[in-house]
Amino acid sequence: MLLRFCILACLFTSSAIASDASHIDQVLNSAKLQGSGKLTWWGLHVYDASFYRGASSNSSEFALDLRYQKSFSGNAIANRTIEEMKKLGVPEAQAQSWGKQLATFLPNVEPGQNITAIYAPKQGTTFYFEGKPLAQIAGAEFPKAFFGIWLDPKTSAPKLREQLLGQSCPPPLFQESCN
Repeated sequence: MLLRFCILACLFTSSAIASDASHIDQVLNSAKLQGSGKLTWWGLHVYDASFYRGASSNSSEFALDLRYQKSFSGNAIANRTIEEMKKLGVPEAQAQSWGKQLATFLPNVEPGQNITAIYAPKQGTTFYFEGKPLAQIAGAEFPKAFFGIWLDPKTSAPKLREQLLGQSCPPPLFQESCN
């Protein structure tokens, strides 16, 4: 269970060390870092994750940047994504369909490389590798399933979720009672 999450989480890792986030800033119009954390598995540092919001704290646009600390194939990342989505209640057929889409564009990653996913309601979810656009998945259901891997209250990494959200509420896509 944790191994699968680690592989998936590795998909979208970023470091607390300053990395070029200009692509995030461009899309989110002055993005603000809301929180960051690292995923470890059996003492191994798998990836660093950073969660960004638009200039407004109630903005519906957000980004998740993952900087990997381990090597993973794009197919392994897509497969892990499918497994994590299913744990959150995404039907098998839908998770498999999205997994096939992801497998067509997710690159193999090496330590220090990052994948970023940015959600904008009118565009859908856009993926970047090392700051360069990879692909876009339209629709409102995919981002809830995909980003839910880290932001849904039922995530398999609750400590990382807490670190990513900090003292703030999740984006409106995941809004639960929040004061």
